[in-house]
Amino acid sequence: MAITLTANAATQIQKQLQKRGSGIGLKLGVKPSGCSGFAYVLDYADQLGEDESVFEQFGVKVIVKNSDLEKLEGIELDYAKEGINEAFKFNNPNVTGTCGCGESFSV
Repeated sequence: MAITLTANAATQIQKQLQKRGSGIGLKLGVKPSGCSGFAYVLDYADQLGEDESVFEQFGVKVIVKNSDLEKLEGIELDYAKEGINEAFKFNNPNVTGTCGCGESFSV
């Protein structure tokens, strides 16, 4: 089971946690959404729940609910700047389709 980060993603997570002033890492999950089925959810993690797993890279922790692991297995979280836009990018090998607007995905 692997959740990986690029160096850019790790740097951005560290910056956000420092700006916030607290937190043990980034919480990554999925929720039912859109026409394709699921959307990614990002939040700060202040503590680790019994039903969560921790993945650490570049000194940054990503926390994932065990129930979401099947949909996120092998995902690489990246952070990219494209022109004036910057955002996290989800490189998920499990995705079998996306909706036209890119808001949701199916597995």
